[in-house]
Amino acid sequence: MDKKDAKNEYELDERLQYVDPISEIVKRAEKEGHFDHLPGKGKPLKLRNDYMNPEDKQLYKTMKDNYILPKWIELANEIDALKKGLSKSESKERKKKVKRINKKIKEYNYLCPPSLQRNKIQN
Repeated sequence: MDKKDAKNEYELDERLQYVDPISEIVKRAEKEGHFDHLPGKGKPLKLRNDYMNPEDKQLYKTMKDNYILPKWIELANEIDALKKGLSKSESKERKKKVKRINKKIKEYNYLCPPSLQRNKIQN
C-alpha cells in the first residue's frame, strides 16, 4: 500500500510542477504586445439589442474584421446588384434576369439565417 501511495503522490507532484512551454511563450508574447496589431484584435464589438442571435452577430463581425465574408453575404450583394439592373432591361432579357435572380435567392435562402431570408421576385 505504501508503494502505491508514494507513487500517486509522486505523480501528483509531477503534474503540479509541469508547465506547458508553448502556452508560456504565447502568454509572454501577449503581455509584451506582439499580438496587438493583428486585424480584428482588440476591437470592441458593438452589438445591437434588437439582433435575434448575438452569437451569430459576433461571428460575422469578427469575420468581417478579418476580411472574410460568408457566401450568403456575397450572394446578397450580387442579388442587389442584379436587381438594380433589372429596371433597365426589356421583356426577354428581363425574364432571364428574373430567373437568374430567383436562382440566386434560392441559394441565398439555403445559406443565410432564417430571419434574413428573401422572397422570390415575379416577372
